[in-house]
Amino acid sequence: MKKDAIITLPNPHLRQKSRRIHVVTDDIKKLVRDMTDASLDWEDSRPHEISAALAAVQVDQLERVVIVRSDFDDKSVREFIPLINPEIVKLEGEITLAEEGCLSVNGYYGKVPRHSKVRIKALNLEGHEVRFKAEGFLARVLQHEIDHTNGILFVDHIKDNKDAFYRLDSKGELKPLNYEKDVARSVLWD
Repeated sequence: MKKDAIITLPNPHLRQKSRRIHVVTDDIKKLVRDMTDASLDWEDSRPHEISAALAAVQVDQLERVVIVRSDFDDKSVREFIPLINPEIVKLEGEITLAEEGCLSVNGYYGKVPRHSKVRIKALNLEGHEVRFKAEGFLARVLQHEIDHTNGILFVDHIKDNKDAFYRLDSKGELKPLNYEKDVARSVLWD
């Protein structure tokens, strides 16, 4: 699967809830491989960005499947950890603001409030339940991806904050956007 399979706003499927997986089949395992291929193809086309994670809905499959990069700091590590039916068991820590982007929200970034720690429950590719705690950037990524499975995008958390939107310039730096000119009438809103 290539990056072209990744859907973007205003595609209405991004606003739909994904279905629970009852059995991890070969089709689900293939979906995980396809998602990984699409994520890496997208990343290879962008010099200043990494593909941190992807939800199945982003490749137009309304299944509760997400993949999360195993190493956020080293772009040469191209492995992702699949999570089936991921859910947040508990939100913990303080709420912090940090920049987020999304493969399905082309060119826009925003300062999004998220909890600094989470407890997660999911299935692995063998269909076994896994539970773990995450904090920092990983906690943020997991909240972002689990939101996707519920039809929520990061921009939904900041739509009322006109100073929270950015674009990446050609040097890889985030530059603030003029809300009225660049955001208010964009594809971000229904």
